[in-house]
Amino acid sequence: VGFDLRKLKEKDIPYLRRKLGIVFQDFKLLNDRNVHDNLLFVLKATGWNDDSKIKGKINNVLEKVGMKTKGFKMPFQLSGGEQQRVAIARALLNDPELILADEPTGNLDPKTSLEVMSVLEDISKSGKTILMATHDYALILKYPHKTIKCEGEKVFEVV
Repeated sequence: VGFDLRKLKEKDIPYLRRKLGIVFQDFKLLNDRNVHDNLLFVLKATGWNDDSKIKGKINNVLEKVGMKTKGFKMPFQLSGGEQQRVAIARALLNDPELILADEPTGNLDPKTSLEVMSVLEDISKSGKTILMATHDYALILKYPHKTIKCEGEKVFEVV
């Protein structure tokens, strides 16, 4: 994403962070704000100030993850799968070059896991790179992509 991590200075970390989208296993939504305001918070924090562009961006990412009609909902009013879709929408806000997904299906039931994986696959097909950590071998088999296995202190590619 344009940074040499071996030489990265602390002052450059926020700029690197803006080129990454991060999806956490436990969603990390702000429980005191609705879906729209969760996304608005990120845009404001990263310097967005044009209200019409903000509205368009929020609508765009919510549509991409199938949550366009849920902007008024509070996180506790959403299912786990819906919360994860909002977390994915949040990761897409600043049009990142790379999305890091840490066990994005780890807290979801099998059916919902497949729905979330379908959303991630669509994003991947649109040209985004997704680096996903998972322990779910069935998902790896169902969605075959380049796979790297970490075991002990060794990293190797699984073909």
